[in-house]
Amino acid sequence: MVLAPQLRQSLEFLQVPVLELRTLIQQELEKNPTLEETPSEDENLEVEPGSSEPEDNKELDFSEEFEVLARLDDEWREYFHQVSSAKPYTSDDEARRQFFLDSISQTESLQEHLMGQISLTELGDEDRRLGEMLIGSINDDGYLTSSLEELAESAGYETEHLNDVLQIIKEFDPIGVGARDLSECLLLQMERLGVGDSLAAKIVDQHLDALGNRRHPEIARALGISVEEVEKTAGFIATLEPKPGRLYTSESASYVLAEVLVQKVNGKYLVILNDDQIPHMRISKNYKRLMGDPTTTREVKDYIRDKIHAGAFLIKSINQRQQTIRNISEEIVRVQSGFLDNGISELRPLTMAEVAKVCDIHETTVSRAIANKYMQTPRGTFEMKYFFTPGLKTDDGSSVSNKTIKDTLERLVADEDPKKPLSDQAMVEKLKEKGIQVARRTIAKYREELKILPSHMRKSFR
Repeated sequence: MVLAPQLRQSLEFLQVPVLELRTLIQQELEKNPTLEETPSEDENLEVEPGSSEPEDNKELDFSEEFEVLARLDDEWREYFHQVSSAKPYTSDDEARRQFFLDSISQTESLQEHLMGQISLTELGDEDRRLGEMLIGSINDDGYLTSSLEELAESAGYETEHLNDVLQIIKEFDPIGVGARDLSECLLLQMERLGVGDSLAAKIVDQHLDALGNRRHPEIARALGISVEEVEKTAGFIATLEPKPGRLYTSESASYVLAEVLVQKVNGKYLVILNDDQIPHMRISKNYKRLMGDPTTTREVKDYIRDKIHAGAFLIKSINQRQQTIRNISEEIVRVQSGFLDNGISELRPLTMAEVAKVCDIHETTVSRAIANKYMQTPRGTFEMKYFFTPGLKTDDGSSVSNKTIKDTLERLVADEDPKKPLSDQAMVEKLKEKGIQVARRTIAKYREELKILPSHMRKSFR
């Protein structure tokens, strides 16, 4: 099946968030002359093709308005001429303008930060060019991603010569930049801190893999020290920066605009659509007047009729989009009122099929309507799909959301004895005491999703 253009447009409007919707509407306003934007208090007007209003069909006379506009244009032209004659644009004006542009805050990238430092060194022009090549090969985390041999061959220099330049770059800020791997990065930081010959440096140099997997007893046996010493040293190593370049990442913070606002009024939750960003539209009366004018040619009327059809469908699509989102939001709030009152412990399982049945729409419509949209509630701002979660049955026949189970697992781990961490089976028993039947493999799956280590790796010997 091939979707009609208007239906495709309607589906697109339903799926995009409100800021993108505003852009799409502005584009339609530019393409369709029969549509005009009105203040929010004005009512959207739709018109059926071929209909007209009993209005005066005389040609509108704008001569007076044009005279006013022409007079204003002459006055402003004269004013700007006087200003430009009295005070011409000088080099000082250009300098102030450039200073203003240069003052605009911009995030400095890692490469720019390093290039600024290499310009302050006493390297010759040749070595400086090699240094710039090496900096260009350092990724955003601060690691040198290409081998020195490959870089030396491509540049036509000896590897030792290139390595000498790299050693200078390793002295730059941030500490650890220019390393080839994590071990070298951490060792560079410890050398700068004056602990290059410490137990921590030996563990990082010889037992980094075991340290990453928290095999502390193994490290203790290999080095002939106690497990407590290993854990204490591991705590210090954890304070080092594994990605020294991320301080200079150019990623900007992303901002979202809530599509739906939920407020509690007189003990009940009220759903309010945040439609301030959506232009209010109507069919222009001028074109409706032309449709009723007997002097308007058939070709012009056919053109206007098509545009009015498209404009009326656009207005209808926007209204239908807003109503669909409202209906879905009201059902979400009805089901998840316990969550809004008491938090994640009362988040109920909810599927799109259930909401689609209540709202008398298709499940795919629900999926499109909640895509990339956010709901602002008294408990914070959440993506709308956050409220749709599968669930598990409890002993009393009710259902509990998997997000609630994950939250329970996090609290169990936070409250456990570090010397006797809970195994997956122990967590199964803890949940069973709460009336929740969960398989051990499900616990293991949720634990991995939450990035919680297995019990033997969470165990502390201190």
